[in-house]
Amino acid sequence: MWGIRQHRAIGTLVAVAVVLGWLALAAFAGPYSGRLSDVAINDNAAFLPADAEATRADRLANDFTDRQTTPALVVYERTSGITDADRQKVTGDATRFAQVPGVVTPLPPPVPSEDGQAVQLIVPIDASGNAGDRIQRAVDDLRDVTGPGADGLVVEVAGPAGLLTDLVAVFSSIDGPLLLVTLVVVLVILLIVYRSPVLWVIPLLAAGVSYVVATLAVYVLASNDVIKLNGQAQGILTVLVFGAGTDYALLLIARYREELHHHPRTLDAMIAAWRGAGPAIFASGSTVIAGLLCLLLSDLNSNRALGPVTAVGVGATLVVMLTFLPALLLLGGRWAFWPRVPHAGTTNQPGGLWQAVGAFVGRRARLIWPITAAVLIALAAGLTQLGATSLSQVDQFTDPTGSVTGQEIIDRHFPGGLGSPTTIFVSADRADQVAAAARAVPGVARVQPLTAAPGAGGQAAPSAGTAAPPKVVDGRVQLQATLTEEADTGGARQTVRKLREAVHAVPGAGAVVGGFTAITVDTNDAATRDQNVIIPTVLGVIAVILALLLRSLLAPLLLIVTVVLSFAATLGLCAVLFNHGFGYPGVDSSFPLFAFVFLVALGVDYNIFLMSRVREESLKHGTRSGVLRGLRVTGGVITSAGVVLAATFSALAVLPLVVLVELGLAVALGVLIDTIVVRSLLVPALAHHIGPAIWWPSRLRRVDQPDQPEYRARHAR
Repeated sequence: MWGIRQHRAIGTLVAVAVVLGWLALAAFAGPYSGRLSDVAINDNAAFLPADAEATRADRLANDFTDRQTTPALVVYERTSGITDADRQKVTGDATRFAQVPGVVTPLPPPVPSEDGQAVQLIVPIDASGNAGDRIQRAVDDLRDVTGPGADGLVVEVAGPAGLLTDLVAVFSSIDGPLLLVTLVVVLVILLIVYRSPVLWVIPLLAAGVSYVVATLAVYVLASNDVIKLNGQAQGILTVLVFGAGTDYALLLIARYREELHHHPRTLDAMIAAWRGAGPAIFASGSTVIAGLLCLLLSDLNSNRALGPVTAVGVGATLVVMLTFLPALLLLGGRWAFWPRVPHAGTTNQPGGLWQAVGAFVGRRARLIWPITAAVLIALAAGLTQLGATSLSQVDQFTDPTGSVTGQEIIDRHFPGGLGSPTTIFVSADRADQVAAAARAVPGVARVQPLTAAPGAGGQAAPSAGTAAPPKVVDGRVQLQATLTEEADTGGARQTVRKLREAVHAVPGAGAVVGGFTAITVDTNDAATRDQNVIIPTVLGVIAVILALLLRSLLAPLLLIVTVVLSFAATLGLCAVLFNHGFGYPGVDSSFPLFAFVFLVALGVDYNIFLMSRVREESLKHGTRSGVLRGLRVTGGVITSAGVVLAATFSALAVLPLVVLVELGLAVALGVLIDTIVVRSLLVPALAHHIGPAIWWPSRLRRVDQPDQPEYRARHAR
């Protein structure tokens, strides 16, 4: 008796030490959760691969200017026609713009529209070095100078600088609202799942500790330039940590409750629960981490940033849930489950819905899996409606912003590429030939050289003539091509592709094409390359982890096929919803890859939870019986985990960015399909139909065969 009490006391002391240690670390890390925006970088050009043509053009541009600039396009519109008073305001604003810190002077002259209803003023802003904060402050100052407009005159600040400022403003506001919505969603679901006034506190507290520890790690790594953080990764980190953390907590708590029915001491029950659920949780977290780290193979820095940031978050969550959570549960004891307190010696047989589902799968397995697979294939047909192209500026936000409204005004009254010209760097002796070839490309409004005459930051004004000689640097000349369509549309991207073909064909010119539109073109091309490289790599990594966990080759292959089928069905359903339900014009080029990584890595989680328990039950009762027992035992907790994860990713819908709304909805739908259809029906029906052979080539495949020694030994016991 003394030994038992001593053992219990030691266990309690260890639990107290673990809890206090994590709480102390969380208290230290807490302030950093609100400072992630301070180390986030939101600069599209910086995300390009080093060997992209637009990147090379960007480096060449630095030689032609004293300072690299990002243009803000200030546009004035009066539909009844610009008045003399409006022109005086434009002139006065321009004088005040020149005094704004960060603005590169002298400014180009105002550009009136041909219809007389608008005036555009290009304001270059110094973009050298880490210019994000400088550009944002300058644009805010420009908006303060112009005011909101009055007496029918509309004034907006748009262009690349205006867009960047609006994006930074959105990302800077992510932490508070997104965290609050995520917490409320998780809290409500935990109350519904546990129906306990106490138990919900434990997983929510553990998830909160995971989050602040993860943000501390990300902050330290980002501030020391080990990883790069952007607003998109920052938002996904929040929902991923809370979603995955709550999933792991639900699984461990469910197994702990089950073991409390078999063990009189809570410490013994926790040890048994940790041994039973720990490997599945570890394998699940490792799968997600490995899948996310595959993004390091990306050519795009933005993708490479997302991988380590979210992997650090899942890693922190995994450690916390396997240490801090068990210690909390031990200190809470059995009464943490009040009013449904589990006592040793009482029954804990699952019944109700999952008893019926298991019986149904057992009777109709040969029909269930072909039918569910056919339904998923039918949903996947919607993939033909999914167009993966970069969203234009006016389509990126769910709510109108100043840059969006300004861009719409520019589109109505000016050539689309004015203010964001496409740049061409070419040998000086071939400049005339290249300019002629560029002018012949449909979609190019005009081509003019950068001259040695003074201008805004050394840049030629759109209205500048060609009398001054072109500026020559290291034997190269810079040409500026103004496109007829706005710089961030599909038509402009096609024009740039044709423009590159035309100027590259000029022999000896060594033409390099860059600019805002070219950056988008190269980003899309890199995204396509990433999909072709990363998707097979993720599948291979997950297959290896599943093979090690299940000690089988056939089972992992079948699980991956089902998850890929679920992914295709999800994207097909999303394509229909985005196009016909929400009216979105398309998806970003990064959407398919991000959706794949999250859906496959997270979708495999539920199959890991199910099949690891099925294997455990199969060792005792045979494969077909083990499949049904595993489904009945894990049905409720895995469904709850899927609902939690889907709900947390749905929280991304509160953000006013189409790309994050689409990703959040896609992951939510995919997780529900994985949980309700794939894990509940397709996988167990397929495993039940195949039987012991699913464990090939391990010895477990022979356990259900009466002529094998393993079968006789098990039944002899």
